[in-house]
Parts: sequence; C-alpha cells; structure tokens
Amino acid sequence: MTELISKGGPLVWLLMACMGFSIAIFLERLAYYHRVSMNIGEFLAGLAALIRKRNYAEALQEALATRVPAGRVIHAALLRHHAPRSQLKEIVQEAGQLEVPRLERYLGILNAIAHVGPLVGLLGTVIGLLDSFTNLSSANGITTPAEVARGVYQSLITSALGLVVAIPAYLCYAFLSARSRSIMHDLERAGVEIVNLIEDAKTTDNIVEFRQAAVDESAHGQVKGRSRSQRG
Repeated sequence: MTELISKGGPLVWLLMACMGFSIAIFLERLAYYHRVSMNIGEFLAGLAALIRKRNYAEALQEALATRVPAGRVIHAALLRHHAPRSQLKEIVQEAGQLEVPRLERYLGILNAIAHVGPLVGLLGTVIGLLDSFTNLSSANGITTPAEVARGVYQSLITSALGLVVAIPAYLCYAFLSARSRSIMHDLERAGVEIVNLIEDAKTTDNIVEFRQAAVDESAHGQVKGRSRSQRG
C-alpha cells in the first residue's frame, strides 16, 4: 500500500485525505444517530398517562430529559398545550424543521466525496498519461518501455484509488441518509401523536365539565322542587 501511494503521484494524497474525511464523517454520524434514536411508541405511552391527568409539568420534564430530536418536538408542543389544534400542528412542524439540519449535517460533504473521488482519479489518469507522452516526446520517440509504463502505472493507481474512495463513501452516504430519514419519520410521528394526545385530553376535560354542569343543574332542580313541595 505504501508503495502504491508513493508511486501514485501527488493526487494520491488528496484521495487519501478524502478517504480519511469520509471515515470520520461516517463514524461521527453513526454515533450521533445511535445517540438520538429512541422508541417513540414506548415514550409516548408513558407521556399519555401524564397528559390525561393534566400533569404537563412532569411531562415537560420527561420530554426535556430525553435530549433527542423527538423529545424536543414533543417539548415544544407541550409548552403550548393550551393552543388550538391548527397552531399545535404548526408548532411541531417548525420544531421538526429545526432538527433537520442537525440530522443532515456533514452528509453533503460525504456525498461530494463520493462524486469527486472518481473525478480526481480521472485527473490522475490524465496526468499520468501526459507524463508518459511528455517523456516519449522529449526522447524523440526513443525511450524504454519502463519509462512509458511508469506514467501508465501512475494513472492506473489514481483511477483505482479514486474508485476505492468513492464507492464506500457513496454506500456510507446512502446508509446514513436512510437513518436520517427514519429519524425524521419518528419526528413526524411524535408530532402527530402528541397533538392527538393533547387534543384528546382537552376533549375529555370538556366532557367532564359538561357532565358536571348537568349534574349540578339536576341537583339544583331537585332542590327547587323540594322547596316548592314544602311550601305547598
């Protein structure tokens, strides 16, 4: 490997730097996605009991303690749980959009490396061939096969290394993009379900208040009826 790098020319070092960047980005994003992933269903099931009890303070603490994008979306909705449904939808959408740049960070660089790698290898191929023909022309067409092969060998090294850099970089980009889309889907699910939970809690409160008012009115009517009968 060291011999290939030494004979590949200066562009080999650029390709090796691209490879190092792609590996670093892949490991950093992989660790980040693992850290921010969570089971949305179980978390929302735990919050549902608190929301039904109107215990929004504890629900806010639970959402804030998660330190993940879905938790921040849920926290934004819980902060304004008194807002109407349409406004709650806008709140969770805006909170989700703020998380997208964090999820897609460095993915553009990884995609650029995947596309630029073959081009750098092609440039190295052209430079190697130009070097071969330059040596051939400077020797008035008389040169050894080894000198011609040296430039061709250099061009083949850069072409191969360009593909070695680009193919894994593109596969890593595709994998990380899929993980990012999966987490975005969890954000959308968390936003929709937390809005439904808050609205269901409001509906339950309205039903309880209506029933309580009906009971109070019935009791008040019974008291009036008794007082009239006593007067009669």
